[in-house]
Amino acid sequence: MTQGLRDLAMQAAAIAQDAGEHALTDQVTPKDLSSLYSLTRDYSRGLTLDTQLAQFIYNRLTYIDAFQGKWSDRPEHGAPGDRYWCIGGIDGVINYTRNMAEWAITISLFEFNEHDVAQPILGVVHAPALNLTYIAARGEGAIRIRRTPLGDKREKIMPSTTPHLEGSVVSFGMSFKSNESKYALDVVSDIAGKPADIKRIGPVSLDLCKVADGTYDAYFEPFLHQWDVPAVSAGAVVLWEAQGLLSTWSGDLVHWRSENNVVASNGLIIDDLRPCLMRELEQEPSTPDA
Repeated sequence: MTQGLRDLAMQAAAIAQDAGEHALTDQVTPKDLSSLYSLTRDYSRGLTLDTQLAQFIYNRLTYIDAFQGKWSDRPEHGAPGDRYWCIGGIDGVINYTRNMAEWAITISLFEFNEHDVAQPILGVVHAPALNLTYIAARGEGAIRIRRTPLGDKREKIMPSTTPHLEGSVVSFGMSFKSNESKYALDVVSDIAGKPADIKRIGPVSLDLCKVADGTYDAYFEPFLHQWDVPAVSAGAVVLWEAQGLLSTWSGDLVHWRSENNVVASNGLIIDDLRPCLMRELEQEPSTPDA
């Protein structure tokens, strides 16, 4: 089973890379941004490529093994061993539509255990414009494949060993909704002056992978929604298999059926970062934008 899961991850990565070629070609094609609802700040609306990519990827995956179907179609309860593919479209649609390189295509595989709890056991995060692919499977570690002029370079990855906020490099994410983004920006203000740099690049799947490979020492983001599950779950497997940590801001496990405030770290810096996150959670909550 272990060997099969590793092979399955590599086959899923090849499918993500094929989908990435189509997406990259589309990215450089001129388009009318007004069709993407930019005035409402939600760039995912009107991006038809999102749906097309997800369907292309799922169709290809069914030739390998359809398992019990799509994560989005899963039942309320699953039998032990049931597996569901979780497929995202473009993770980082604003970056994508604005011709930035930091966007990704993600694939994960969820499995139900004997306690009727499903967890992701395989993750692929492919960033076509960066020539990067992150691949991980339960119990197999995590690798990064970099495409170079001399061929693909495959590397095992691991988090940094930075122990404190001072001198660290931290990344954060935020929603396009103002009341939700405020939570992230308040934490940034709280830690300002301690890290050597605080990055806001995104998307979430790549931010998690960049904690996994030591590019960032930590990453945090509030209000990750149900539609973020494909990206978060794929990046989570990469992070876990690289021996990084992922939790909610309060230290609980990420819940795959509800909204989450997430924090990823190398496991050392979290002791400095969590008090700042908890202070924000203790503030009087505001009602999120509709």
